[in-house]
Amino acid sequence: MEVLRSPALGGKTRSFTMTRTMLTLAAGAAIGMGGFTLAQTEHSHGKGPTVKTLSAVDVNEQLNRKPTRATTQEVTFEPGAASAPHRHPGPVFGYVLEGEMEFQAGDAPAGRLKAGETFYEPAMVLHAVARNPSAKARARVLAVIIHPRESKALVVPEPAKEEK
Repeated sequence: MEVLRSPALGGKTRSFTMTRTMLTLAAGAAIGMGGFTLAQTEHSHGKGPTVKTLSAVDVNEQLNRKPTRATTQEVTFEPGAASAPHRHPGPVFGYVLEGEMEFQAGDAPAGRLKAGETFYEPAMVLHAVARNPSAKARARVLAVIIHPRESKALVVPEPAKEEK
């Protein structure tokens, strides 16, 4: 088993254990089960990422005693694209398919993830930075989000801070 550093959990000071195989199996299970909904959602917000939902599958696990769904998404960041600060209603397991990403979630410092690396975000932690630092190459991420079936949105925008 490979120990990977998680920017969301403190980078070098804390780590979590997950193999690429586990993430691949989770994505494969999400895609392979009956509720396959290829390209159900595609959207882009100007210079933000493009999100393509690959599958949304109801699973038997519960999250906070609520029925749960596993949603698999491909997130594409064109050169220089970034997402606005946001949160997710459940934990996110991610795998960088292509390119590099600047990533910062929770209290951890920002870090850079390269193709082949994974990350984890706990439910409702602030995902402050998700940006493609390249001026030439795109970046793609496979994300598996485990969330309550009742969730209206998988991305919860962070309200703008009021200046005093």
